[in-house]
Amino acid sequence: MGFFEKLGQGLKKTRDSIFGSISQMMDAGEITPELYEELEEQLILADTGADVAEDLVARLKTVVRDRRLKTGGEALEALKEIIREEMEPEAALDVSGHPTVILVIGVNGVGKTTSIAKLAHLYTTAGKKVMLAAADTFRAAAVEQLDIWAQRAGVPIVRHQDGADPAAVVFDAVQSATARGYDIVLCDTAGRLHNKKNLMEELGKITRVIPKANPDAAVETLLVLDSITGQNAISQAREFVAAAGATGVILTKLDGTAKGGAAISVKEKLGLPVRFVGVGEGIDDLMEFDPGAFVDALFLLEE
Repeated sequence: MGFFEKLGQGLKKTRDSIFGSISQMMDAGEITPELYEELEEQLILADTGADVAEDLVARLKTVVRDRRLKTGGEALEALKEIIREEMEPEAALDVSGHPTVILVIGVNGVGKTTSIAKLAHLYTTAGKKVMLAAADTFRAAAVEQLDIWAQRAGVPIVRHQDGADPAAVVFDAVQSATARGYDIVLCDTAGRLHNKKNLMEELGKITRVIPKANPDAAVETLLVLDSITGQNAISQAREFVAAAGATGVILTKLDGTAKGGAAISVKEKLGLPVRFVGVGEGIDDLMEFDPGAFVDALFLLEE
């Protein structure tokens, strides 16, 4: 199954419930005040958030007026273009480091550890040498869980005993990856600590030790969000983003929700681009995010 087909299948619930209806409504209709009202209501139902829905419709009205669009089909294409632009990252993910260290953060239960395994598979398939760092040393069985995934993905793992200093784990992993010529170090981190201060201190310490282990390492911090909880996940993530200095988002479980519209509002609400999306439970069901393919699959008019 190709990239677009897999993405389209993963977005089927969202498309069938909301965006397919938007496509049909706009493609067959005229541009009227009622069309705009219905569009805004449908976007809210899709969990884009009321403010984002209002902004998208306002931008669409401007484009329709400026380009003198006449038909609903033309307005639909303009809406797709607006959403693509909204979701486009300012820059590509930086994997130019030697190695590139990717810290994966997020609250427990969002699919953080499995996302790391899928990332390991994705990069290994692309020819990269990948190493895992088990830096969530506080949650019971977290290290063992990551160890199992490392075996399945066929990649080495650096681990210490339960309760060890997470920064020490990352430091050792980066040094080991450097010495052995690895390209990517994927670091699991604690999903929940006692309070925000603890979280900030731990993640800050991890970030500080990486250049000490290797000043040439590039660092990206990816926040994992559960698509099923949508706007709630985005609201809860704001503190995490502030604490961790995240640079991008992994959206998991897009195939399990009928309200995938939340993906549209991630960049506007968190200031972070979506970097990867999960569209299934298989190890190869995490894909690099492509705004154009996402929007096309979302609004696909099926025969």
